[in-house]
Amino acid sequence: MHRVKNIETKPDYTLSVTFEDGTTGEINLADRLFGPMFEPLKDPAYFAQASVDAFGVICWPNGADLAPDALYDKLKAA
Repeated sequence: MHRVKNIETKPDYTLSVTFEDGTTGEINLADRLFGPMFEPLKDPAYFAQASVDAFGVICWPNGADLAPDALYDKLKAA
């Protein structure tokens, strides 16, 4: 499993992501912010509360999270 080491929130629902192996990149989530868990992230102040948990998963206070393996694969494919 790939683990996220660090993130930085950016404008327009973009995350700058760094993985433990040094892989880095930016991911825009604007088209994925729908449904009960992700709808609150449309508020830029709430989106900015993203953090990395002890397992290397990007998460928000409401329990929304992003699978690190899928993000890693997307960055490597770009």
